[in-house]
Amino acid sequence: MNAPRPQQISKSETEVSQKSSIAIFIYNRPDHLRKTLSSLLKCDGIDDSPITVFGDGPKREDQRADVEAARSVARELLGERADYRFSEVNKGLSTSIIAGVEALLAEHGKVIVLEDDFELAPGFLTFMNTALEQYSDDDQVCQISGYAFAVPEFAELDRALFLPFTTTWGWGTWQRAWEHFDPMATGWEQLAHDPALRKRFNLEGVYDYTTMLQRQMKGQRDSWGIRWYWSVFRRNGITLFPPTSLVRNTGMDETGTHGGGRFRSFDAHKDGFSDKKLEMPSRIEALAGDVTAVRHAIWKQNGGWLGYVIDQAKKIVGRLRPG
Repeated sequence: MNAPRPQQISKSETEVSQKSSIAIFIYNRPDHLRKTLSSLLKCDGIDDSPITVFGDGPKREDQRADVEAARSVARELLGERADYRFSEVNKGLSTSIIAGVEALLAEHGKVIVLEDDFELAPGFLTFMNTALEQYSDDDQVCQISGYAFAVPEFAELDRALFLPFTTTWGWGTWQRAWEHFDPMATGWEQLAHDPALRKRFNLEGVYDYTTMLQRQMKGQRDSWGIRWYWSVFRRNGITLFPPTSLVRNTGMDETGTHGGGRFRSFDAHKDGFSDKKLEMPSRIEALAGDVTAVRHAIWKQNGGWLGYVIDQAKKIVGRLRPG
């Protein structure tokens, strides 16, 4: 029996669909933000997109000048086309994103989420808006991701694909999916006692999401993203990805609160962005071959065996520390 033909993104379809609201979370990096907003303003479909800029307050008084400089860049580039919601107190990234996403979803029903250190492909919004429109009523689809891992096998693909995990670099969701976000990560303790569950959560062992979640729930880190992944994982949800990334992270330069390590290379997309039109899958399923290819790419980008040994050493040191 032949599968239904995938649907292809076309400009006319995007134009007639309702554009998603865009949330931009900024802090104290005006130079990074300028690059992010410049690339956003070059995206097809930016006209008439509702934009809200959320600005967190400074942690320390010596950060205030940079915080204000970033806010000035936002006003300069976006002007009256954006709504500005700036906090005078520091809430932290997780609290800011959770509250901001909830607010815009209550107002608009769907949202595209950006931070201040992304470079976007011109086709980023076309992909995001079309996918958010097409899968708005499919409960299993919990997120649309603009970022994609560097998978050599996908370089020539002209179709989007589903994968059983979430990302945090340029993504979108709906109110019906975010309603299942569980900030308390109910049931996270099971990971310590269920090897099969832990292995599946860790994508068959290629990335240690379990330790990330455990550290989060013990108050040792501040991540909304790992709790979002756990919420989606518990529901057997999936995420739609482009075959090649439509987002670059420009913040891996030690200027941000969150970054990568010396042996990690998750922003390995140095070539130009693809401008191919992408087919949208009509079957809501993560294909085994796609998942395997991405797992191999994540293992490599996470440092391979060297990264694994470093992670294990960190765990041992952590257990040896008093308290």
